Amino acid sequence: MIVRSLVTAVAAILIGAQVVRNAAVLGLSETKPAQAARMWSSHPRAEISGAITEIARASRDRRRIPASVFAAMVDAAQKEPLASEPFLVRAATAELAGDSATAQHAFEAAQWRDPRSLPAAYFLADRYFRLGDANRGLREIAALSRLSPSGAVTVAPYMAAYAASRANWPALRQLFRDNPDLAGAALAELARNASTAPAVLALADQRQKLTSAPWLPPLLNALAQAGQYAQAHDIWAKAARIQPRAGELLHDSTFTDRSSPPPFNWALTSSIVGLAERQPGGRLRVIFYGQEDGFLATQLLLLPPGAYCLSMQLLGDPERARALSWSVWCDKASGPLVSATADAVVSRGLRFQVPAGCTAQWIRLAGASSAMPQQIDVTIAGLKLEKAAPGA
Repeated sequence: MIVRSLVTAVAAILIGAQVVRNAAVLGLSETKPAQAARMWSSHPRAEISGAITEIARASRDRRRIPASVFAAMVDAAQKEPLASEPFLVRAATAELAGDSATAQHAFEAAQWRDPRSLPAAYFLADRYFRLGDANRGLREIAALSRLSPSGAVTVAPYMAAYAASRANWPALRQLFRDNPDLAGAALAELARNASTAPAVLALADQRQKLTSAPWLPPLLNALAQAGQYAQAHDIWAKAARIQPRAGELLHDSTFTDRSSPPPFNWALTSSIVGLAERQPGGRLRVIFYGQEDGFLATQLLLLPPGAYCLSMQLLGDPERARALSWSVWCDKASGPLVSATADAVVSRGLRFQVPAGCTAQWIRLAGASSAMPQQIDVTIAGLKLEKAAPGA
């Protein structure tokens, strides 16, 4: 009885020591592979981490990877058949040797063992795309976007490049329906270039409220920057479901449209310059802090050549509103066509002439600082932009 108890105790101690040793090797293999190898050199985790470290060093030093490294990987794969790393190494080696078929099988084996393997997803995506298997390639891209930090943003440029071809749109529509985060990032990337505007419009989910789509503002800006003003305005109006009224020259002169985005609606400031915000009753409240120059409200217009007049009412002290001014600029011009202080606009209006060649114009409300800054708080109402008689 005593002997049996002694044997049981010794066995428990040995098993416990082995468990501790195994746990120590597993913990050290990721951070200190050399120490893990010294503790248990034949442990598969120690072999894998040591081999990967040696591969990295050899690659850095541009020298041949020793055969012993691959032998260690083979041994580890036999001891731990569910480990993905030996198959990753085998796949990468085959890829470098030009044996793409073996590389694909090895990467698939690695991914089967570790579905969260980033290298496997990356190389398989590349392999499938080169084989012309877009559906499988896109699935791997979707996996990459889910697995890697900021994955959707990371793979968005590749998705954008792929979306440049109209032939790829059907496959992308299905991918984007199943992966909305990836769709948003890819469409935002596409929207940065005016040439890919058709792809954005074709691939966007039409069930989504387009005025809140993150790709809409960069797309409108890209088109405007490219001088494609009419197309930008058409997309903006369709997204916002706006039917411009006949003769309307300035959108939202009553400051009631809170949903459609700039640049064809007001861009209102909330910054160190001041604050501009819509008020009930078709009014705009403007608070200018008086310490920094800057714009408080801007909108892009598409006025044909001709004469115009801007008028408004001002609720507040007109004398104090002299630090505020309205101006009209041709897009991309270095200076305004015309400018006048707010009190002058109230008293006699702002008259200006749009010349030929000035296809798009900015109307801007700005604040100008002074040596003795004073905060200004006024409310604008009755804003109107109308055609004027030439030379009036």
